[in-house]
Amino acid sequence: MARNNQRGGSARRAPKDLGRRVKKKPCALCRDQVSWVDYKDVPMLRKYMSDRGKIRSRRVTGNCAQHQRALAQAIKTARELVLLPYTQRTVTERPGGRRGDRERPLSDTPPPTPRSVSVEVTDETDNLGDPETELAERAEVEELVEELAEDAAADAARATTAAAAQAPAGSGGGDDA
Repeated sequence: MARNNQRGGSARRAPKDLGRRVKKKPCALCRDQVSWVDYKDVPMLRKYMSDRGKIRSRRVTGNCAQHQRALAQAIKTARELVLLPYTQRTVTERPGGRRGDRERPLSDTPPPTPRSVSVEVTDETDNLGDPETELAERAEVEELVEELAEDAAADAARATTAAAAQAPAGSGGGDDA
């Protein structure tokens, strides 16, 4: 039974506050006698937004209902006019997102580390500025880059075939009782 809805039941709890009264914050806009909230006053509007771009509640800011409605409308207008962002980008420090078990490797072997290759062309000829020598050097560099691209593609193909060979074969519709 989730609740005891009987009026005379003995399962009643004492109120949470137990006589503690929290003093309500005064409305800062009423205190400053602001009659109209300007949507172009971006620094003032940012004070009433969280670090993620959400509008802070009345309970947090202490605004009166009229000024809270005016603030919300001004923030929404400023967002439409691209004066304020709808959201802020957040960077998480946790690897793998919310659930780390989603991104498991298919095999127990770690993925191959990418190779970084640098190509340096040295000119050993005395013919600086010779168009034929520069064309020959450019062709040689292009051949080296093509060979490196072919090697990388072959490595990637080998890695995918090895991962496919190690994947469990019985993942289809077997007898699950």
